[in-house]
Amino acid sequence: MRTVLITGAGGFIGGHVVREAAARPGICLGLLSHRRPVPSAGSGHRVVPVDLTDPRSLKGVCAGADVLLHCASYVGPEPETNEAVNAEGTRNLVAEARRSGVSRIVYVSTASVYGRGTFRDAAPEELVRAPGSPTSASRAAAEDAVLEADGIVLRPHLVHGAGDVWVVPGLVALLSALPGDVKNWPALLSVVSARELGRLVVGTGLAPAADLTRRTYHAAHPVPVAAGRLLGAVARYASVPRRGPVLTVADAQALLAESRQATHVLGMLATDHWFDADPLWRDLRLEPGPDFDTAFADSASWYHRDLFSV
Repeated sequence: MRTVLITGAGGFIGGHVVREAAARPGICLGLLSHRRPVPSAGSGHRVVPVDLTDPRSLKGVCAGADVLLHCASYVGPEPETNEAVNAEGTRNLVAEARRSGVSRIVYVSTASVYGRGTFRDAAPEELVRAPGSPTSASRAAAEDAVLEADGIVLRPHLVHGAGDVWVVPGLVALLSALPGDVKNWPALLSVVSARELGRLVVGTGLAPAADLTRRTYHAAHPVPVAAGRLLGAVARYASVPRRGPVLTVADAQALLAESRQATHVLGMLATDHWFDADPLWRDLRLEPGPDFDTAFADSASWYHRDLFSV
């Protein structure tokens, strides 16, 4: 039996990681969460309340653990909270893991540590981090703590699926603010379903050390998705009317100038954000799951029930 600890077990990404790990034989789970309820993982697993900002709550939580999958994060505008949870909290957790002899630490970060730019089939070693927000800056600091402990960093970009309160809601806000069609936007984007990301995170935690050729990977479906295709799927399942002329990016930027949220999302769609994820799939010896259309359709019922109906 291997013992795997999962932080943020009650969160969006962490919840999918829990379900993936619980389906693996020969694993005992330690599920770490601050406030949110943790999804059922079956018998034989323990749930431990922790607070990354309080080192006392972390004392002893890694004892006997073989693998730490760190999925907890704070996403918000407050610099102090970002620093306390993402940066200092990760340092506290990593220090405890090292004291306890944890052999593998995997941190789920974000491609937003690169800031804005045009990224075409880009590998981590080709890019320089330039975080543009308190959240991405603090998560870059968290990466440093993990890498200094010989851990592994995974950087997804856009993640969709059950529990998503950021990506698709932002796209719905953008679509709702525009009077015209956006189906022809050609920018290529790295996208991954939360279910597939869970498979990648658990796979990285359990892979033989000799198979992992890097310390930093992009975690996405290897085939990028055109922005127009992504927006079309969201419009279809969210029932957002799509009428009027086809808009250029410049037209959309002018129309969205007063909407901070929509402008933020537009920045991700205006140019390629395509990150090379092939090395991770290759090193884990995994075949990528369904294409975007199939994966997004699989989560449509959750979006209708829990997001679009609210």
